[in-house]
Amino acid sequence: MKRPSSLTITFLGTGTSSGVPMIGCSCEVCTSTDKRDNRLRSSILVRSATTTLVVDSTPDFRYQMLRAQVKKLDGIVFTHPHKDHIAGLDDVRAYNFFSKQPMHIYANEMTQMAIIREFPYAFAETRYPGVPDIQINAIDMDPFTVGDIEVVPILVWHMMMPVLGFRFGDFTYITDANRIDEPEIQKIRGSSHLVLNALRHEKHISHFTLGEAVEMVQTIGVPNAYFTHISHQLGLHELVNASLPPGMQLAYDGLTVTVPC
Repeated sequence: MKRPSSLTITFLGTGTSSGVPMIGCSCEVCTSTDKRDNRLRSSILVRSATTTLVVDSTPDFRYQMLRAQVKKLDGIVFTHPHKDHIAGLDDVRAYNFFSKQPMHIYANEMTQMAIIREFPYAFAETRYPGVPDIQINAIDMDPFTVGDIEVVPILVWHMMMPVLGFRFGDFTYITDANRIDEPEIQKIRGSSHLVLNALRHEKHISHFTLGEAVEMVQTIGVPNAYFTHISHQLGLHELVNASLPPGMQLAYDGLTVTVPC
């Protein structure tokens, strides 16, 4: 299949596992009237002219699909098995209903095991009518394709947990990381756009801080960078964004970028 000349990426969610605003919180970020400070759980939509895929099915998956008006979905690619990245998978039932096809998901062995454990009814020998129809596609570190979109896995570390980032053409997406080893950095080099998690300013055991994310972008040398998986502790979007070096910005829900392949 011919490779697309460009891809359109939409940030479906840019928040950390609790989302922003956070339940019960009345800080200036959680009560902000700036829509950019309202963050669903982290996920992106990747589109070519013929293929649509999503990275991770967050607890907000249903609303994210409605908000982005995604009528057709060709697959879901998973980064890792944490709840804030897989919990919305049950809602693929709607796509099953209209397409009369299983939903193809792409996950490594660790994430497959978690999905089967979390949604056992979808994989039972005898299944109740209307449960999600899911086709698991096993992935490792080799490139693979969803429709006409080539996907290149990138191994990063979320404390001790291996997590997959993905490169789509000139766009690289990495979430839930606090370490990237040099061989994997080489896979990122040459990207025109890089997304990295930047949880907060203070040190965290398993996420990049904003300062660490900025330093990583500078080390790799990618000209356009977006930060995601943001907590309310990072601060107001407008103020933090204004403090960033040229070529770097905070992502926000609904932001769309078009990149070459």
